[in-house]
Formats: sequence, C-alpha cells, structure tokens
Amino acid sequence: MPLVGDGLQVPCLDGTTRACVDLDAAASTRPLPAVADAVTELLPWYSSVHRGAGIRSRRATAMYEAARHAALRFCGAGRTDAVAVICRNTTEAINHLAFRLRLASDDIVLTTVVEHHANLLPWGRVATRRYVPCTADGTFGVEDVVAGLEATPRPKLLAVTGASNVTGWMPPLAAIIEAAHARAVPVLVDAAQLAPHRQLPADADYVAFSGHKMYAPFGAGVLVGPESTFADGEPFLAGGGAVDLVDLDEVWWTRPPEREEAGSPNVVGAVALHTAMDTLQALGWPAIVAHEQALAARLRRGLAAIDGVRLLGPATDASTLAVASFTVHGMHHGLVASRLSAEWGIAVRHGCFCAHPYLVRLLGLSAAQNGALRDQVRRGDHRSVPGAVRASCSAGTSLHEVDTLLDAVTALAADAADGKAPPVPYHQDAATGDFWPESDAPGWGPEDDLSGSSCAMG
Repeated sequence: MPLVGDGLQVPCLDGTTRACVDLDAAASTRPLPAVADAVTELLPWYSSVHRGAGIRSRRATAMYEAARHAALRFCGAGRTDAVAVICRNTTEAINHLAFRLRLASDDIVLTTVVEHHANLLPWGRVATRRYVPCTADGTFGVEDVVAGLEATPRPKLLAVTGASNVTGWMPPLAAIIEAAHARAVPVLVDAAQLAPHRQLPADADYVAFSGHKMYAPFGAGVLVGPESTFADGEPFLAGGGAVDLVDLDEVWWTRPPEREEAGSPNVVGAVALHTAMDTLQALGWPAIVAHEQALAARLRRGLAAIDGVRLLGPATDASTLAVASFTVHGMHHGLVASRLSAEWGIAVRHGCFCAHPYLVRLLGLSAAQNGALRDQVRRGDHRSVPGAVRASCSAGTSLHEVDTLLDAVTALAADAADGKAPPVPYHQDAATGDFWPESDAPGWGPEDDLSGSSCAMG
C-alpha cells in the first residue's frame, strides 16, 4: 500500500543517497495518499465546528460528526450507548478516561507490565495499580490476568494493551475480556498499536487509539466508551463548546460527547482519521493481516538467525505484529540505530520505547543494575540507559525493505564480533545517549546534529 513519501532519498555517509527504508511505524506512520487528498480537499472548506451558520462551518461540522460515527463503526461499537470522544491521541484518551471514571486512590486498576507508559502513568495518578507479570519472553496468559482479577480487593477496571509497541506481541484479548466481564470488571483496550493492523475488539468497554499510528498523522485520536461514563460530573477539559449555559457562578454542561470536547475541535485531524479508517476497512482485514504475517515472519525469523543478535519477545511470530526489538552483542543500541540511518538510510528507533518496566524485564536487568542506571540518569548522564533497537513495519513496508535491514544488521553484528571500527568515528551525547558520526558528508555534518533531536526520549 503506497504512503506519502515513498522513495524519499536520504543522504548517507558515503556521499550517496538511498531510498529511505522506513521501519519506525510503531512510533508514527506517514499518511496514506487518500488521507493527504482528503485534507487538501477539506482546507478550502475549513471553518469552525458547531459554531457557525455559514456553509463552511456547516460542512466542517458535518465532516467532523461523520468522523465520529466512522470511529464507532471502526471499533465495532454497535451499542446504542457508545460515544466516540475525539481527542489528540491515545495518551490523552487514557488520561481523559482516568479522570472521568472518578476512581478513589485505594481503588484498584489492574494493568500489566507489558504496557506503554500511557496505560501505566495515568492510573497511578488516580488509583492503586495492580500488575499482571510477564514471563522472560514478555508474555502472559489468561490465567495470569484471572489471578489479578480475583485478588482482593477486586479491581474497578482492567487496562490492557491490544499489542505491545516493543515486541509486537498480541495478548489473547477475546479470552481476557471474557474473563474480566465474567467477574463484572470493565475493560479498557489501549489499541494504539493494534488499530492499524487488526480489527478492534467490539466487546471491550473502552477503546483508545491514535491517528498518527494509522496513516493519519494530523493530531486526532479517539476514546470510545459508554455514554453513561461521561453523562455526569465535570468533563476532563472545561471551556467553550462543552456547555449549554454559563453564569458567573454556575455551569450547565452539555450532553456527551460534545461535553468532553471543550475548545475548537480538530476537524482536519478528524477528517484525516476518518479517511484512514475507511481506507483500511476497504482494503479488508484479511489482506492486511496476510501482509503483516509475511512481514513478521521475515523480520523476526531473520533477526533471530543472525549471530550476535538477540531478539526480544516470544520466539514465534504467530502472535505478533511485524515489530521486532533486538540488541547486537558488543554494540550500544544507540550506535546500532545511528549507523543504520547514517550508513544504510534505514529509519528505526532505539531506547526503551516508552515502556521502561517491560523492557527492563525483557533485558533481564537486576534490581542492582537498575539502581545504578537510575543514579546515572539523575546526574543527567544517559549514556548507559538500557535499551534495544526496534524495527516496525507498516502496510506500506515491503519484504525487500525487511531484507535490507537484515543485511545491514548482519554486517553490524559481524563488525561488532570482529572489533571492526565504523567507517568514521561516532561520538555519544551524554545528555541524550544518542550517537552522531564525525563527518562532513552532506546531511551528516556538525550543523546537521540538531539540538533537541534525541531519538531515545521517553
């Protein structure tokens, strides 16, 4: 499936340019051409939403509301009580829900050590977290979730990922949701990684996902849940558009979902997301899954077969997306990522991927090792922060691009094993942990090392 920016030529240290191999889809995806076209078509009609009598405003409002209904369809949320709140991204959606559930500090939210920080940190602000542990390969079973559900006090919510952004592993959601509902525990699914790759679970009570991970990077995300969750009490954000009447000392909030969307809505992001959802559904989940499985098999099996490379996560690719995190023995994860970019034009991410507790367990770090590393970070030194390299595919990734990565990683692993130096020296920034080549090649000179452009933050 083509994406905007395919074939983009990027500079490499040898003075040549290469077509960028974009393997960072788990962070953000480039837009679909149809999404870019929809935004271009919208712009002449851009106007305020729910706030004007002019034809532009009416059309913008209609397009915004159409996106809301499309999100409900995309989630399979056929319940008449379901609403879709359009927000910025999955992180905002989960923070929004954490506020609106009105939990007490001693209420239990059951979550897992596999989660992205977005599904860990918000719950720690409003409740007490209980964790489902994982095995050494980063997985857990339904029985592990059941143990957490049945411990006392019983949890008020189960908050679980649909797919790990680190290993691509997909928990058995259907059985997990069934087990939670059998114990009268509602379920939130963090679907940020899952939404572009698999059909979403229609029986989850709450679902959150982001446009920027599903080919609509224009600042919109969605929280879907029962209208009753948002019908009473103050909304997460207060301001214009969320009210029916305001006096100096009183406010009458309007009905959800508008109650939850104070301020001027992001109609551009909503239209982009609508188009992306429709495009994925038109392509069809069987075709998307088949492509994904072929990529996952080539990527994960290929990396696992390279001497000196350690693949994190489950050994099989049967239950994973086309996402792979790995380490190269004898080479810092930041240096691997920098060399892939500078020498091969391959875009990956390195670091902890906003999932520190999970990655620490995958790497098998001890409490003592963790403590020493924390002390270094407190001093502003990020050079030894643990991490891995992540390659993640999109619907636009080809098997040839995966093979390009495998060839490059094979060469790097061989260099590390032989003690061979890179073609130019690389220096590490203590403040970010990133590496940069010492070069005057176009695109890689000192002036191109932009301040604040760390790729390992979070």
